[in-house]
Amino acid sequence: MKRKLNMPENRALADFLPMITIKAKDFANEITNFNIKRDDLATEHEITGEHVSNNRDVRDLLGKRNIKPELLPPEEDAKKVERRLATEEKKLPKSVDSFESIDNSKRANRKSEKRAAKRITKGSKERWRYRASPEPKR
Repeated sequence: MKRKLNMPENRALADFLPMITIKAKDFANEITNFNIKRDDLATEHEITGEHVSNNRDVRDLLGKRNIKPELLPPEEDAKKVERRLATEEKKLPKSVDSFESIDNSKRANRKSEKRAAKRITKGSKERWRYRASPEPKR
């Protein structure tokens, strides 16, 4: 497969595989894990047989959808993408507000709104009146 994708022998195949292929392999592995627990498979022979069967079934499903993993073009090298993202991340501004500081400023605004509220009591009814700004002293 590495030769077909024209990739270096010392690199991981998953670094170049298309996402559909990675997800298909992951799906087959999850089916195997589920069936190991459900069917209480214990021996290497049973587990290997289950794994091969699940991979064959997933490959058949891809074939029914006219997806042939060996004919798909390779994805961009994952290591190159990681390096590019790290470089772009360094270019981002350093003074970006965190979500925590935004939450704190919202809390401060709510507290100041509560302080601006004036409580008025008439008889047994209680209500709140909000002022836009403090009333001038007379």
